[in-house]
Amino acid sequence: MHLNPYGEYAVLLAASLANDWPADRDGLVQRTREFGMTMDYKLSAGDDYEQTRDVIDEWLSVVDEPDPQNRAALLNAQMAAAAAYPRLTDHDGEGWHLHYRDLDQALPHVLLAVISVGTALHLSTRGAHRLSRCAAGRSSGDPCRAVVVDVTRNGRQRYCSVRCANRDNVRKHRARAKQDRIVS
Repeated sequence: MHLNPYGEYAVLLAASLANDWPADRDGLVQRTREFGMTMDYKLSAGDDYEQTRDVIDEWLSVVDEPDPQNRAALLNAQMAAAAAYPRLTDHDGEGWHLHYRDLDQALPHVLLAVISVGTALHLSTRGAHRLSRCAAGRSSGDPCRAVVVDVTRNGRQRYCSVRCANRDNVRKHRARAKQDRIVS
């Protein structure tokens, strides 16, 4: 039984969009499908593609905020902007579930609601340390800026991939070896 689909899939969707921005609106919609969203999205009056990019850029301000109080304030502002009453729905015949958005909204508004609530659920249930940038980006000359959503059991994921972890560990090993040669 999966009690909180908003937490995990929504944050993983946001990270996927931040790490690999689709080429167009169709790519955005396809990505939402890959992460389990089944509804159709009404076209907005503006440019859905650019407005959704703005949603992701605002979400990245939450990812990049190191102070928990400020992070919460940023996320609360995003949820307030998506303000809608939670509602039970069975729109796809797969069972009753909660939506944290109004009906028939355009893609950027749906993603703002889903991602902001999902991020709040993720951070409050798994821990504030479980959303960050790749640790390889904090310590190397060739920084990785990928978003890491830690959904591991032990809560210690710091790298976006095994490749980044290995590259960073090799870099650290070489730096230590160089320092040992200088000291000797």
